[in-house]
Amino acid sequence: METDHLKAIDVHTHVQRSTHATPDTPSEALTSMAQYFRTTPKSYTVDELAAFYRDQNMAAVTFTVDVKDAPENPGQPTNEEIAERSHANSDVLIPFASVDPARGAEGVRWARRLIEEHGVRGFKFHPTAQAFQPDDRAVYPLYEVIQEAGLPALFHTGQTGAGAGQRGGGGLKLRYSNPIYLDDVAADFPDLTIIMAHPSFPWQEEAISVALHKPLVYIDLSGWSPKYFPPILVQYANTLLKDKVLFGTDFPMLTPERWLADLEKTGIRDEVKPKLFKENAIRALGLG
Repeated sequence: METDHLKAIDVHTHVQRSTHATPDTPSEALTSMAQYFRTTPKSYTVDELAAFYRDQNMAAVTFTVDVKDAPENPGQPTNEEIAERSHANSDVLIPFASVDPARGAEGVRWARRLIEEHGVRGFKFHPTAQAFQPDDRAVYPLYEVIQEAGLPALFHTGQTGAGAGQRGGGGLKLRYSNPIYLDDVAADFPDLTIIMAHPSFPWQEEAISVALHKPLVYIDLSGWSPKYFPPILVQYANTLLKDKVLFGTDFPMLTPERWLADLEKTGIRDEVKPKLFKENAIRALGLG
């Protein structure tokens, strides 16, 4: 990937439709997420995502979320498909994989295959959707594989649009995504790059503390319109965390156009923006 000409690198996008699936009625989960973000539900294939970001003169990290006991959905892309199609669009796409820690030893072996045979460039975890606490020692063998490969691990933190508005929140429990649980992970895996996704409402100060204390912990600013960023997040993004914040949208729920337009309504300083848009991501993702 030639990064010099890119306007930005979006470190947080989702693909929800396989290239083998035809456009269909959006699922209840996707519709619920779209209502949460006040947007129109739309799913993208990897190739469609690549075309979109190529038009934006941006690159993007993309992934799905693996949930072991979720109903089988042949229309959802696999980790292998995401890797294959991302490599075919390697000028703009960086493939991450997702392995539910509930898969245990089988998941560890799968993660190793995804790295060695499919060339994934990082891993996405969603503690709330996958119902695990990140500092659970049972998950550590999975982290060991990722750290050994020198790849980053991206964790959802804070409140989630998944399950929002559904009966009982879809059974999802927010407590798993408190970013303070990642402090143990960062301490026990000091060479593992960790990206905490989203402003971590209602635990923003915990996220800032972990990112300040642990050298390889970053914060991606996806999933929220910047105009709603907490003042303390803007303050630290402008100062002590200016080398630790990453541009991310949560596309397709938020588009780059909307995110960038709303950033102008914040106090993020112009001198910080080159780091936020691209420079920090190049370092965090090992693209240098």
